[in-house]
Amino acid sequence: MSGAPLAIRPFSRPLPLRLRRAVLISGHGFQLKGGSMTTFDNREKAFEDKFAYDAETAFRIAARRNRLLGLWAAEQMKLTPEEADAYAKAVVQADFEEAGDDDVIRKLVGDLTAAGIDVTDHAVRRALEEKTVEARRQLLESK
Repeated sequence: MSGAPLAIRPFSRPLPLRLRRAVLISGHGFQLKGGSMTTFDNREKAFEDKFAYDAETAFRIAARRNRLLGLWAAEQMKLTPEEADAYAKAVVQADFEEAGDDDVIRKLVGDLTAAGIDVTDHAVRRALEEKTVEARRQLLESK
């Protein structure tokens, strides 16, 4: 034949996997990639991708829930639409203070009580559960 390496001859059989991993075609400056990922690598990547997707989805649901909860509390306090929007954003920001929902509940109970509205932790937790369901539904519908 013409002396061309086996790997770039037209219609030639591919090199075995163990040889493809390290073949460097002289004069062309590129390297052939060796084989594909193993089944284990594919499964590991799939689990990592699912974990990342689930974490992002949970974050989006929590943020949407906190916004809905802020709008609910703003309605209780009879705020204007502009004030309600700003308050809802403040409730979303309050969730970043510490892990869990206690920081949001504390903020809502404190703000509602300061506005003269008689509210309990239990009532806010119930509203939080209802808004979680609503946020999940809205997120699924938007996809």
